[in-house]
Amino acid sequence: MAKADDGAFWSIIAYLISGLVFWGGAGAIADHFFHTHILFLVGMLVGMSAGLWLIWLRFIRQ
Repeated sequence: MAKADDGAFWSIIAYLISGLVFWGGAGAIADHFFHTHILFLVGMLVGMSAGLWLIWLRFIRQ
């Protein structure tokens, strides 16, 4: 039982970090090309929202 809980914990952490890294990186690249400073923040918010949505779909909705 502890193994399944550990796997869920690390999956949740991975979803949150990967969402922030991917969408934050996309926002940073867009900031570079469009010469703005807000798209990085928007990307981070989108990434956090996407990560939380995936967590809700996989773990909470069950």
